[in-house]
Amino acid sequence: MVKSQHFCYHHLMTLQQLKYVTAVADFHNITEASRRLFISQPSLTAAIRELENEMGITIFSRTNKGVTLTNEGDEFLSYARQVLEQANMLEDRFKGSGSGNTIFSVSCQHYSFAVNAFVDLIRQFGGREYDFTLRETQTHEIIEDVARLKSEIGVLYLSGRNEKVISNLIKKNNLIFEALFTAPLHVFISSKNPLAGKTKITLEDLAPYPYLTYEQGDFNSFYYAEEPLTELDFDCPRKIKVRDRATLFNLLIGLDGYTICSGIISHELNGKDIIARPLECNEHMTVGLIRRKDTMPSRYAQAYEEAIKKHSGGQGEDRVERIILD
Repeated sequence: MVKSQHFCYHHLMTLQQLKYVTAVADFHNITEASRRLFISQPSLTAAIRELENEMGITIFSRTNKGVTLTNEGDEFLSYARQVLEQANMLEDRFKGSGSGNTIFSVSCQHYSFAVNAFVDLIRQFGGREYDFTLRETQTHEIIEDVARLKSEIGVLYLSGRNEKVISNLIKKNNLIFEALFTAPLHVFISSKNPLAGKTKITLEDLAPYPYLTYEQGDFNSFYYAEEPLTELDFDCPRKIKVRDRATLFNLLIGLDGYTICSGIISHELNGKDIIARPLECNEHMTVGLIRRKDTMPSRYAQAYEEAIKKHSGGQGEDRVERIILD
């Protein structure tokens, strides 16, 4: 006589649930996440509660103003993003480019060459369905986005002023930095600025004009500044902080302002009203990519890296250096 066998079935965490969690975390709102995911709000809430019960943790704190990640939820999310990224890589490898919904995200400082590379990527891989994200954001958020796999790639710079602090953050978050190019400092100004006729510009030349910089929120020390020189380095009595590139460029034109940068600009994207002039100083900046140390780059990341090399001034393969922070 054959004894009957009893199998105990229990629910297992699914990739779909992980996608639900990341969507709610990204939108900070269950209603908006359910709309984007094409699922009813009660179904989304139930799926997340089921996952929380299975894991024995509380992923989200729920308030009248929406949802926020708990500390354990924040840790869970970083692993969830890794699992989803690995699943995407499996599909890329075995299903090929013609299937599935293409997902890829980049977080970057405000560089036009990063946008141009993103355009190339979409033209190459967009297809009929895709979900691409380009975040031009603050420096600390770029590092956090890549550490948590909210973005696969980050684009930022290192210089003599910020290298120690930013490199320590990169190492702490298990990331690597791959240099794209090193450039002497330049100034972006309007083509109608009184300084436009100069072949080189000094810090003294800039004194009468407003200095435009990108606002860094709570992380406003000069280590996180997107500009390699801050008001601590020279006298700039007129300062304006902005959040986006379009506003900065409009103020460059409207107020004869300036900002300090690598000097690489896309006239195709930004028109010919903004020009770059070399700044007389001994400082340099190294622009590069960051990504997680423990993951292999997807084909989208590889293609984006090639595109950004092309658009960042044709620096060439011989100028590319890989720095792994051990």
